[in-house]
Amino acid sequence: MFQYLALLAYLVFLAFPLVWLLSTSFKPPRELVKLHPTLIPDNPTFNNFVQAFTEQELGRAAWNSLQVSLASAVVTVLIALPASYALARFKSKLGTVALGWVLLSQLFPFVLLIIPIFLVLRQVGLANSHAGLILIYVVWALPFALWMLQGFVRNIPRELEEAAAVDGASRLQTLRRVVFPLLAPGLVATALFSFISAWNEFFFALVLIKTPELATLPVALARFVGIEGTARLGPLAAGSLLATIPSLIFFAFMQRRLSSGSMAGAVKG
Repeated sequence: MFQYLALLAYLVFLAFPLVWLLSTSFKPPRELVKLHPTLIPDNPTFNNFVQAFTEQELGRAAWNSLQVSLASAVVTVLIALPASYALARFKSKLGTVALGWVLLSQLFPFVLLIIPIFLVLRQVGLANSHAGLILIYVVWALPFALWMLQGFVRNIPRELEEAAAVDGASRLQTLRRVVFPLLAPGLVATALFSFISAWNEFFFALVLIKTPELATLPVALARFVGIEGTARLGPLAAGSLLATIPSLIFFAFMQRRLSSGSMAGAVKG
């Protein structure tokens, strides 16, 4: 019984910010400044959503974020897949050092990296472009993706690949028919991590993108906060609520693939 109560309390704790965001997005300005705010709006309105779309062009910003996030996820998986397989299957001191360096690189703060990154991108002509932003997101997500995916590769028994080789399968056929189906949950998890990481990222997008038409969604949402720190809570909440929908849809789609991949792995094993 105690476990269920603890689980219920945890779920309520997780859901409360989203519920409050939903409530705030429908409140008129008068209710947003009440001394004792209520969870359910007294006079719900859609004006916050209209302002969010018309004043900051959230539709275009969301499309920019979607392109950048999807491209980052695809490129990260394509690079991490062969690299993680090599690290997991061909053990060497160099591989151990590489994995240690990959983990250590995650400790570097954003502020330490942003100036050299900006200078390099400007030299190669990728500053203020989605291509440059995708490159940064791939580089930033790749260490953790590599570390996570090589763990999935290690969990696939070598005996399955050896059995396929004994049956006459080539290395490529073994990878395609044995390893990749079993690795599907890891690929889905890696893609999901890369997509959400790029979708929510704010700092690099703010510094590297200067053209308003190329701004991503987090940067567009930040414009609802004035230079003196005064936030327009209604449109900001409405825009933030809309910004969570693509992530939820992507997660729901990938979670289904994750489950089916797990079942495929169980059958193959």
